[in-house]
Order: sequence, then C-alpha cells, then structure tokens
Amino acid sequence: MADFQRPMTFHLSKLAKRPLLLLLALIGSGCATYAGFNFDQLYGKPVPQHRILPIETSQAQRYLSEVKPLIENRCVVCHACYDAPCQLKMSSAEGIDRGANKEKVYQGTRLIAANTTRMFADAHSTEVWRQKGFQAVLNERMQTPETNTQLSVLARMLTLKQNHPLPDQKILSGDWDFSLDRNQQCPTIEEMSAYEQSYPLWGMPYGLPKLADQEHQLLMDWVAAGAPMASQNQIPENAKAEISKWESFLNHNDFKHQLTARYLFEHWFVSHLYFPDIPTENGRTTFFRIVRSKTAPGQPVDPIATRRPFDDPGVSRVYYRILPVRETIVDKTHMPFSLTDERLARLKAHFITPEYTVSALPGYQPELAANPLLAFEQLPVNARYRYMIDNAQHTIMGFIKGPVCRGQLALNVIHDRFWVVFVDPDMADLPKVAAFYTSQASHLRMPAEAESTTLPLHNWIRFSKEQGKFLRAKNAFMNDTFKHGEHLTTDLIWDGDGLNDNAALTIFRHFDSATVTKGLVGEPTKTAWVIDYSLIERIHYLLVAGFDVYGNFGHQLLTRMYMDFLRMEGESNFLSLLPPETRRAELADWYQDADQHLQKFLQGDINDFSQPSGIVYQTDNPKAELMRMLKSKLAPVDQDLSRYSLANVQLKKDSIYQLQALARIQGRQATLYPELTFIMVEPEDPSVKPQLLTLLRNSAHKNISSLFAEEKNRQPSKDSLTLVHGLIGSYPSVFWRVKESDLPDVVQQAKRIYSEADYRALLDKVAVRRTAPEFWAFSDQLNALFRQNHPIEGGLLDYNRLENR
Repeated sequence: MADFQRPMTFHLSKLAKRPLLLLLALIGSGCATYAGFNFDQLYGKPVPQHRILPIETSQAQRYLSEVKPLIENRCVVCHACYDAPCQLKMSSAEGIDRGANKEKVYQGTRLIAANTTRMFADAHSTEVWRQKGFQAVLNERMQTPETNTQLSVLARMLTLKQNHPLPDQKILSGDWDFSLDRNQQCPTIEEMSAYEQSYPLWGMPYGLPKLADQEHQLLMDWVAAGAPMASQNQIPENAKAEISKWESFLNHNDFKHQLTARYLFEHWFVSHLYFPDIPTENGRTTFFRIVRSKTAPGQPVDPIATRRPFDDPGVSRVYYRILPVRETIVDKTHMPFSLTDERLARLKAHFITPEYTVSALPGYQPELAANPLLAFEQLPVNARYRYMIDNAQHTIMGFIKGPVCRGQLALNVIHDRFWVVFVDPDMADLPKVAAFYTSQASHLRMPAEAESTTLPLHNWIRFSKEQGKFLRAKNAFMNDTFKHGEHLTTDLIWDGDGLNDNAALTIFRHFDSATVTKGLVGEPTKTAWVIDYSLIERIHYLLVAGFDVYGNFGHQLLTRMYMDFLRMEGESNFLSLLPPETRRAELADWYQDADQHLQKFLQGDINDFSQPSGIVYQTDNPKAELMRMLKSKLAPVDQDLSRYSLANVQLKKDSIYQLQALARIQGRQATLYPELTFIMVEPEDPSVKPQLLTLLRNSAHKNISSLFAEEKNRQPSKDSLTLVHGLIGSYPSVFWRVKESDLPDVVQQAKRIYSEADYRALLDKVAVRRTAPEFWAFSDQLNALFRQNHPIEGGLLDYNRLENR
C-alpha cells in the first residue's frame, strides 16, 4: 500500500451485522473463555506479523515522519525503559511489536530473581517474545482494516480515551491511582471488552488528556493498514569509518588491549556513544551502544547477552562491537559519551603507552569478575582513576540514570542534595597508594559476587566484616600519610587540571529518582563527599555493573545496605579536612537518632582518623569555610557559575530578582512543594524564547541510615528549595507557565503558601495540570525547547511522576 488505509467507523447499532463486534460484546458479558476460543475460530490463531519494512518504502517513511514522532510525544513519555507500564516499551518499532507483559520489572519483594526481558538482548524476534510471555497490542490474526483496529489493544485503548475523555475536573478524583506501584491491568485483546466496561476512563494516555482528533485518526489509519514500521538499525555511512577505528582499538589481540577493552566495556555498557566530529542526520545526533559479540569486526554482530556485563560470555574470545541505539532517546536513561580522536589518544596514553605487563587475562568467576580491584589489578591504578574522573559526571550518572535509579529503596541511601569532589589523581599515582589498593582488594569484595538471588543477612555480615578490615587499614594508612596534618589541605582536591568541569558535581535526589549535574549548585550543602579511586570504582560496580534490576529482594536490599558503607566513606573523607572536634560534631548532626549499631560503627572503624587538618581555619564555622574554599578552588571549572546560574536567564533584572526569592522559601513552606517543578517563563520581549527553570525541593533528614523509616527521620522544618536555570531531572512533578509580567504577583503568592489549599490556589494560577486541555501543546513546546537548548544531553521527559494536585 502506498498510503495508510482509513479505517471504517463502527457503531453499536451495527452489532447484529458485525460478527466481530457481536463477539466483543459477548466478551464484555463475561464469556471470556468461549470468546477466546471464538477468536481463533473466527479470525485464525495469532501469528506475529512482519511489520518492519525496508526504510526506503513509502509506508516506512511515513511512519518515520508522521507516526513515530506522534507516538514519541504521546506514548513514549510514559512507555519507555524498565518502568514502562505493562513493560510496553513504545520507544522502538520492535518494542511496539513485542507488546506488553503483566509482570513488573520493578518488584522489590520477589524471593527469586526474575528472567531478564531486555530489548535487543534477551530476544531478537517477536516470536521469541511471545514464548517469554509478552502479549500483542497489535492485531496478529486476520489482517483487514476492521480486524486490525478492533483486535488491537493499542487502538482500543486510544479509542476508549476518545470516547471517554477525562472528566471536567482540575484535580482527578480518588478513583485514579498514579502511584508507581499501582495495580496494572495490562489486558489482552480477549480481556479488552471487560476492561472497557470496568474502567471506561482508563483509556490511553492514562490520566492525561485525549489526543487531538487528527492525531487519533492518524494512528487509527496506521493501525488499520497493519501498523507498518521502520527500525532504527542502520549505521549512517559517515559513521562507519569512526566505528571501524574504535572497534580496531577495542579488539587488538594483545593482552594489554584486551584487558583495557574489557575495562572500558564494563564502564560503557549503559552509555549512549556518539561521534561529535561527524555531521548529524536531519539535525539529530545518532547514538550508539557497545556490546560483546562472538564475532570480530567486519562480520555481522552476534551479541552475547549476559545478566551482568562481567558475567562469563561463554566463548573463548570476546569482541567489542558498536551498534546504533534503536530506541527513542529519553532523558531518564540517556547518558551520552563522546568518542573523539582526543579521547582515543588519552586512553592510549593512560592504558597502552605505559610500560607494564598483562601476563594473563582474568577469568569470569563471580568473586573475581565482580571485584574491579581484583579483576583489573594489572592495569595501572592511575589509568583507571584518571579515566573515571576525567568523565566523572558520566561515571556517577550511571548509578543515577542506570537501572538502580528507580525506587525509594535504592535511593534513600543518599541525601537530597550534596556536593561531590575528588582526590587529586597525583595521589593515586604514588607507588605506596597503588600498593595499598592492591593489598586491600580482598577486603573490598562486592555484593554482586553473590549474584542475583541472595540471602541478605548472611552476606551482610560477611561484607560488613571485610569493610571493617578495609577501613581499619585505610585509617592506619592515612594516619601515617598525614602525620601532624601535613599535606591534609585542599591541595588534595582535584581542580580538574584547570579545565575539566567534571571536578565539581552536585547530586540531587528526587525521592525515587535522582540527577547528577556539573558544578557545585546552590547554597553549600549539609554533607559532601570526597571520592578517591577505590570508592568511585566500587560505587560503579555496586550500582551499575553489578546491580541487577531483575534480582530478588535479597540482592537489592544487600546493595542498598552496602551503599551505606560507601556513602559514609565519602563523607568521612570530607570530614578529614575539618578539625577533629568539628568532625565529631558534624557526624553527630548528620546521624541524629541513628541506631546503636550504626553509632558504634561511626565512632569506631569508619572515623578512627585522628590527625589534625592542615587547613588553618579563621572562623568558628569550619565546614562553611571549607565549602567556600572548595567553591573558590573549583571556580575555573564550576559550571554552576554558568549553565545553572540564574544570571543566564534572559529576563529583566527585576524578574530575576523576583525568581531568586523562590529559592529563599524554607521549612514547612518548602515541604508543600513537589520534588521537581518545571517552570516556563514567557518573556515580555517577543524576540526572546521562553525561559526554562527548575525549582527543586530538598527534603531534610535527621539521618538517612534507616531502610524503612525514612518518613520518621524527616525534618520538614529544615526543608529548602533550589532554583536553577534550565531543566534538572527527568521526571517532572508539575509544570508552571508564567508570563514575565505576572512574576511579581506569582512570587508573592508562592511566598505565602502555608497549607495544601494555598498551594492548590497557586497552581490554579500558574500550573499546566495533567488535566489541562492545553497539556499536550505545552508538552510539545517544552520538549522541543529542551532539545534545542541541549541537543546532545536532552531527551524526552517522563510523565510517570506527574502529580494530581
């Protein structure tokens, strides 16, 4: 077909003349079993269709130019990544064809690890996905325009919303459940009529306005024509030479190259690689991913799918290959990483040029492969550390945007906002430092060696003993190295070599998601981390390389508990720069009401460092003074002074002054605000495009050491807000749209919020709620501006956490 056919329109009055519609009515009456039999009798058994067409066909081109953008902006904003409702990932043609599954990926209470269901890894055809329990959302029986629409869950869900739009309410009633762990129905086509009768308002998009009539018709035409699609699996011609160059580097035969490539793969496997030196296609950057393959460069890629990147590949020789990313770029999983000639030269200088010998490649036994300090002990420590801090935001972004980023259990181990700086790599290059890491490798075992089904208590005791041995050895090593406070100054902190803006980072937690940004953003934070090589490497192998989102409760709980150690280690490194008496006072403040076991641990092994600081403090608030010193030292590379500063907002000076007042709201007033407020200000000057800002709530805690009592440890009286230029975070809670001329009134009203009613009154004035008729138009504008402002870093936002207030 040269074009999509227009589907026929059906009415209940025609039921008697339409066997299909009569059958669907019977299903709604409760005849599910009999009706399921009739589906096969009347329309044939389901058979996966060949919907992905050659890209040069007219249907494929129309899909790419008209249908795919609409699906992205209306469907992918909720249906992407592991947390897609019903595992329906609509971010690729293959994902749409794969369909849905009633099982949840994020299931923190399961006792046995689940089977993995990763796109482009665990199955490579729709037929195999059916065997794995995925159900079609498109018609796989008799192919006619009528059956294609009426036997498609996707089409029926969209039509249900068109026929039953959102009620005329600003705030939807309690019948709606927007919690992330809500009960998901995930109906099959056989269950669809019963679903329509039971949940008439639950059409798609769920809890959001219906599609415009022309948008709905476009999708219905496409479904009626058999839903032809095109895959994003072609390598652009102008990228082939670059891929060949990098694959050549990664697949040399000598052991030094092979071990280096294995190390890089285990740090890149969640990244979106790109080549900034080649022209973009249609203004969009093409992103790639790295995979392990059974086949060498020059041959078709034969991917090796293992649960974790360091698991045994099952072949004698692994090859590292680069393939296109075949899914829509969504912000919550997007971790861009550039591959340039400069980076290649730097990797060679650090990993290949130095004189050292790799005598044999390490094996893949879990107790070895899960511990990078053992697996890669033959690679120079300085090379590994230099790589990780050269790209520190990307490194830490792995545990922020990787699979661990979903869920409170994984993230209630960190504060809502804290600064991160790094030990100068020249320290890691000292022979005695390298020798210390080598000597401690056996004490730094990682939970991932227990694999994905584990008993947390037994392993917790084992790992805690080993961590205690390491901390005692580390404190002894530091006490010897920094006798009398010698060298224990801010000179220990890496300054980015005066040009690398990865030297200063801020991490924001948004309850069950998080963001890492370059720069020391906002006012000085309650806590801060100083990270050295062993710490940053263990964080990566705990929360990225070694974390299994499909693992059981024990695996995920043990990961969370182990991260307590690593957080306290980073905090302890920061405290070591303060006077000894201040260290103890700060620690007591950070861990108010902590349980006795933790108190004993904090007062013993982890902080048994007694050397004085080499910094001469001038005030009675050393922590604030140290924060100012760090801010000053890192100013040349601190992006907070540029990218996130309100000084860059293109509004009148008085308007910026008004905005700054929002960030001064504190205490219980701040508590009433959500995690992330995305604000669009429309300038009075029509030549200036709308300005985007983010208002972040920082939730205060007495301590964050409790697994299940986070609310008990909250300190709402110390909550605060941070306002930044640009968008921070992938999961907005609420949208504001404000005219610049209205800012004084809006800010004054915002400062007078003392109750939920006050907050809702403010939203009545400024919010684009999920129920707003203009919601989709605003969403399109916001996402377009985000991509324009950040063409490499930006991706589609996610609406699964939009509030109903």
